[in-house]
Amino acid sequence: MFGTSLGSAPLDSVAHIIQVALAPAFLLSALATLLNVFSTRLGRVADKVDALSASLTGSDRDEAALLSRRLAYLRRRSLVLDIAVVLACLGAVMTGVAVLTLFVGALRDAATATVLFACFGAALVCTVAAILAFLVEILMAGRGVRLEAAVKQDKVEARAGSGR
Repeated sequence: MFGTSLGSAPLDSVAHIIQVALAPAFLLSALATLLNVFSTRLGRVADKVDALSASLTGSDRDEAALLSRRLAYLRRRSLVLDIAVVLACLGAVMTGVAVLTLFVGALRDAATATVLFACFGAALVCTVAAILAFLVEILMAGRGVRLEAAVKQDKVEARAGSGR
């Protein structure tokens, strides 16, 4: 598969397979950086929702309408951030699956590389599972931000509609 025979020099072949399989590490690193940026930005959106909620006290009708529009904007931002997180996580998962597939395909006939295969394969599976767990958590956080923004927006609109 890689131009070398696993039977002639198993350790050299395994080392070459690992080198080829680790090449996507740069992509995974970039995706992890993006995910960090996305989660930080989601935290900032949540902080802004909290700040707008605190400014509701003592706001007049015009200010309440402005706050309602800003909360709606923050809800849209959190939704777009969720989409970005899903896409980045899917990219990372697919990269991990591609590396695992490459690794499994290259080592399926190499009996001497069983321990190496088990360790590296388990590391890849754990990485993919961690990315999926992060995806679930960030989607839960985004949903919480949107729910909080919706509740606050409803309160603002109710106050603005009642004439304060």
